[in-house]
Amino acid sequence: MRLETARLVLRDLDAADWEAVLAYQSSPLYLRYYSWASRTPEDVQEFTRRLGALNRDRPRRCYSFAITLPESDRAIGLVSLRRRVGDPHQAEVGYELAPEHWGQGLATEAACRLVGLGFSSLGLHRITATCVAENTGSARVLAKVGMSLEGRLRENEYFKGRWWDTLLYGVLRHEWGGERCGQGTAAVASLE
Repeated sequence: MRLETARLVLRDLDAADWEAVLAYQSSPLYLRYYSWASRTPEDVQEFTRRLGALNRDRPRRCYSFAITLPESDRAIGLVSLRRRVGDPHQAEVGYELAPEHWGQGLATEAACRLVGLGFSSLGLHRITATCVAENTGSARVLAKVGMSLEGRLRENEYFKGRWWDTLLYGVLRHEWGGERCGQGTAAVASLE
């Protein structure tokens, strides 16, 4: 599957994307809010292989895309929408972006496109997302996408020698509309 936005091309993630993903996942800026201390080629090969395999499941529950710029097919990030097991009307959106592309609205643009896909083409009722509370950039992305802060899970993740709070965001189909994302309610993707 291939989706487009004003500035991005989102295409199904492939195992061959591992080198591009490793390049940005190795950045200390990227690793700051993740439990990993570092990333190895083997870790990232398995990560991209697993996500690519989930994309091929039928019926499809996972939509994991490489975020690319129109002039290059190289992954500069990932964005995914995963239906909940046992509840096909709910899903979780997630994203990551190479640090050199932060602050340009690209994560917001990619996440908006997937939320639009979820509501307009997949018939979802509710989409959620989480982020570490200290990751204020990610929290801003979720607010710009139109999600509401639904709760704070206090000290629920332990990594890098400390406890971290997690913020839970969500949006319902009838709340979203897509206007913030320039999509309105008519955003439709072709499903292959």
